[in-house]
Amino acid sequence: MLDIKLFSGTANRGLSEQIASYLGVPLGKVALGRFPDGEISCKIEEDIRGRDVFLIQPTCPPVNENLMELLIMIDSCLRASAERITAVIPYYGYARQDRKDEGRVPITAKLVANIITRAGADRVLTMDLHAAQIQGFFDVPVDHLYAAPVLNNHFLNAGLDMENVVIVSPDEGSIKRALGHAKRLGGEVAIIDKRRTGPDTTVQANLLGGTVKGKVALMFDDMISTAGSISGAAKVLHDFGAKEIHVGCTHAVFCGPAIERLQKANLTSLVCTNSIPMGPEVQEKLPQMKVLSVDQLVGDAIKAIHRNESVSKLFR
Repeated sequence: MLDIKLFSGTANRGLSEQIASYLGVPLGKVALGRFPDGEISCKIEEDIRGRDVFLIQPTCPPVNENLMELLIMIDSCLRASAERITAVIPYYGYARQDRKDEGRVPITAKLVANIITRAGADRVLTMDLHAAQIQGFFDVPVDHLYAAPVLNNHFLNAGLDMENVVIVSPDEGSIKRALGHAKRLGGEVAIIDKRRTGPDTTVQANLLGGTVKGKVALMFDDMISTAGSISGAAKVLHDFGAKEIHVGCTHAVFCGPAIERLQKANLTSLVCTNSIPMGPEVQEKLPQMKVLSVDQLVGDAIKAIHRNESVSKLFR
């Protein structure tokens, strides 16, 4: 793998170092800084002409800063004559607005896809998009990874009473995800009936499908942002008599009142990946939380892309 080059932005340096260590490839030298007026400066400090370059940068908060940093790194590599540039975006921001559900609103998921493509990315590697159809917004190949195997393996080895597990979908939009986890973990599937009562408010009151009384409830979602859906769903599960409630998510965005809501949700465990970095203060406030690394998953995908092999074989 002599012609591969890995570079990291500042968004999640820890994950980048883990991926590089797993692949046995050192992180490339890049100088990222700020001009006095706040503009981002970038210089690739080694030769990348004719190289296969992977830029690792989730567009997590601060979203605009991290997105702009990624674009500038792509442009730097393009002008340095890299043979191929792959934007490795473990968490893809601006994904919530993926369609026009009312008049005079943007489709930001498509806009950002256009910007990344026009900046010079030849392909994109991402994980658990908020909506799978966002792959089609890019005019370059997209490899879409799923953290489900990482989460499933954790719960299979966590010593849970797997004979009494119920896989719970926190809303109707996550049913397909719940079915996928149930196929691997077993157990019946239940659905939380979530209804929107206002522009920014939802209410969860009913449980559809399986019975959770006296059972172990496993709930999965692609991201936890303000934790409104998860905390509301947890309340319903408590009301219906769940013995334990475990939550698994890929992207721990944790903004606004998220941590406070999760503290009050009385979860047995909360499991997320390190697609987004978290400071020690978060884990101090949420002692039941465990962070799983996706370095091997992303590293295997990078290896497959570099060797022009199938990425989908990682999920067979």
